[in-house]
Amino acid sequence: MERITHKIDATGRIAGRLASEIAVLLQGKNKPSYNPSVDCGDRVEVSNVQKIRFSGNKINSKIYYRHTRYPGGIRTKKLSDLIKDNPAEVLRKIIYNMLPKNKLRSKMLKRLIIS
Repeated sequence: MERITHKIDATGRIAGRLASEIAVLLQGKNKPSYNPSVDCGDRVEVSNVQKIRFSGNKINSKIYYRHTRYPGGIRTKKLSDLIKDNPAEVLRKIIYNMLPKNKLRSKMLKRLIIS
């Protein structure tokens, strides 16, 4: 199987629409030989992630949760804080949740290169 490298510029693009486009390319749904049980996707290189946009008021109101596994250990972080710290990780999280929840997800995500 031959993998094509797609180069995408994220300047001024809305995060969700960009992530869904990338998820389709990583899964290989754009190919006529697509099979959900076979990893036939392409490589995707994304540049200028720090210039990504969010629609509506998500930048101020969206909250990400994680838990430390200790009682009362829930931690919250706003999207605006995550964008300041690491914009590439925000896009990676969005794409991660759009990929199928099976053993192929980690292999697909390894072909995502964010610079």
